[in-house]
Amino acid sequence: MGNKNKTVSFRVNEDTFDALRDIAEERDLSLSAVFRDYVDQLVAHDGKVRVVPEDETTEVESEFPPTVEVSKSFVREHERLELEAKHLRDQLDEHKQYISQLRAELEGRDDVEDVVHLDDLDDLDDEDEPFQLG
Repeated sequence: MGNKNKTVSFRVNEDTFDALRDIAEERDLSLSAVFRDYVDQLVAHDGKVRVVPEDETTEVESEFPPTVEVSKSFVREHERLELEAKHLRDQLDEHKQYISQLRAELEGRDDVEDVVHLDDLDDLDDEDEPFQLG
C-alpha cells in the first residue's frame, strides 16, 4: 500500500486568512505549501514546534531542536555493528539458499526412502527401550 495524500480542512477567521495569504505571498508559496511545511515540521519534531519572532530565534535555536553530541568511538562501534549485522544477514541468506538447494536435490532423488529424519528417530526412542552402551 502506498502513501495516499489526505486532506485536512479547518476554518479560520477572515483576518487570519488574509495574514496567512500574505505570509505565503512573501515567501512565494501557496497556502497549501505553507501548511504542509508547518505540518511536516510538527510531525518531525513530535508536536514540539513553536512559532517565535525572528529576533528571538538565537536563544530558541540553542534549545530547539535538541542536539546530542556523540563520541567518535560510539559512532564507529555503531558502524561496526551495522557492518557485522549486514554480514550475518548475508551469511543467513547464503545458508537459506544452500538449504533450499539441498532440499531441491533431495526431492529430485529416487532413493528418498533411504533418508532417515531425526524427528522420526526421536519418536522411536520414546517408544522403545532406552539405548544402553555395552
